[in-house]
Amino acid sequence: MDLELEGKVALVTGTGSQVGMGKAISLKLANEGCDIVSCDIDLEGAIQTADAVKALGRKALAFKTDVSNKDEVGEMVKAALQEFDKIDILVNTAGLTSGGGAFHEQAEEYWEKDINVNLYGTMHCVKAVLPGMMERKWGKIINFSSISGRMGLPISYAAAKGAVLNITRGLAMQYGQYGINVNGIAPAMVATKFHGGGKGPSLEMIQMTADRVPLKRIQTVEDIANAVAFLVSDVSKNITGQTLQVDGGWFMP
Repeated sequence: MDLELEGKVALVTGTGSQVGMGKAISLKLANEGCDIVSCDIDLEGAIQTADAVKALGRKALAFKTDVSNKDEVGEMVKAALQEFDKIDILVNTAGLTSGGGAFHEQAEEYWEKDINVNLYGTMHCVKAVLPGMMERKWGKIINFSSISGRMGLPISYAAAKGAVLNITRGLAMQYGQYGINVNGIAPAMVATKFHGGGKGPSLEMIQMTADRVPLKRIQTVEDIANAVAFLVSDVSKNITGQTLQVDGGWFMP
């Protein structure tokens, strides 16, 4: 199926990990005809992702950007617009979790990290690209929530991701009149270094998680990338304000 994304420009955050969702999404969209703005706090990783996009015959820029810093986000978007003149698609993949633990024992710094990156990072990027999308009367925004945003744990991470879920709804209501679709992706465990304390999930963790879900498997980065490609194409033009669970059937609202 042709998703008709040829010539679109996609800004993807969180592209530094070479086995992560951000890179997989960038490559999927590049294969569908998009040029890519690759950004991450890890510049070397963002560059590697951009180089992989270029190897597919598409244009790409790479930026070192802390999405929790609105000034850095603004400068990155300004530079991208100077090169491409537009940003059609925003995929807010960047995120982190400070871990669990008992609520009464959690230091405020853990809350600040989770809220600043997962919530404010999403907000900063959306605010930066909205004016151009509004002017062109076309745009696709994908915000990454999480199964945790519906289930409540870990508390600080879940609070941030739950807020992202509701911001996605609100943005869809406010900006649909400008031809902008705003949707979310809520994965469960994905086989990346995000889990397992930065080392990736152990085989035991993967099997334990797979045993809990109807499809008996955890998600791959390609599963997530395919869902994003669907939602940023006009194949899904009448879908907005929704957060798609990509979790093997773990959570069924």
